[in-house]
Amino acid sequence: MRPALLYPLLLGLLALLFGLSLMAGPVWVPFSAWTTPDLDPRWAIVFELRLPRACLAVLIGAALGLSGAALQGYTRNPLADPGVLGVSSTAALGAVIALYYGATVVSPWVQPAAAMAGALLGVGVLLALSGKGASLVGFILAGTVLNIIAGAGVSLALSLAPNPWAVAEIVNWLMGSLADRSFEEVRLALPFIVLGCGLLLATGPALDALTLGEAGARSLGVSMSRTRALLAGGVGLAAGAAVAVTGVIGFVGLVTPHLVRPLVGARPGALLIPSAIGGAVVTLAADIVVRLVPAAVEIKLGVAMAAVGAPFFLIVLLRDRSRLS
Repeated sequence: MRPALLYPLLLGLLALLFGLSLMAGPVWVPFSAWTTPDLDPRWAIVFELRLPRACLAVLIGAALGLSGAALQGYTRNPLADPGVLGVSSTAALGAVIALYYGATVVSPWVQPAAAMAGALLGVGVLLALSGKGASLVGFILAGTVLNIIAGAGVSLALSLAPNPWAVAEIVNWLMGSLADRSFEEVRLALPFIVLGCGLLLATGPALDALTLGEAGARSLGVSMSRTRALLAGGVGLAAGAAVAVTGVIGFVGLVTPHLVRPLVGARPGALLIPSAIGGAVVTLAADIVVRLVPAAVEIKLGVAMAAVGAPFFLIVLLRDRSRLS
């Protein structure tokens, strides 16, 4: 599909879902309530609860969708994703350490900084492997190892937590959710996600050149060390900031590029911006669904995305199993 048609389609769908996100929930708020705040008290629900939640969904979805597309383009691996490859888990470990030691009391910026440090560490390990020509199986195994190590660290923090309230806070945060978020979280995540996405978008020409292999990309003047640095910094900042304010919301970066790729073709650079918009669309749609599912308590967004993403991961794995042999 041509960009002249694709971008208006994706942006129109995003705008539609954004408006629906402001209306949908246990209490439906029609558009008339937005325009008459003096007459309808439900406007407070929109502007104080749902507007920051919708803005955060767009930011988080764009960050994860773009990170997944960039990782898939760089590694030539259709299963690459910040969550599948352990980047989100290492970011979560960094944030959990900050929570465990109560460092967030010192400054609200400590948790995002710790999460981004963990994400940078995780993506650094993966890119070190990619520099040695790791296979598809190698990346999956490396991501599995990172997930296991990060999970063990989180489990250790839970087992050594000083009180049950600390355990409940960590567990509740790890499941990933946009509920009860405010503009404070938006302000915390926005600068890091914007900077991270800018770094990832700058890798577009290099990702296109890498379709010829590393030797071919170097012959076209691509600096592999610069590309790795941009990718590591971009994924670390974008995915780390996302995890820091919402917890672990997996599979957005895995699913979105596969949904968008049939519309834009196989060129990795052309997939970046549509994946960012598509990630925001997927996250907004999933957040609307979890609010509308009848339940005693709202289903965590991270749990809902895992329920959808895990079967999708299996389908992609089975489809490409010939490449694993």
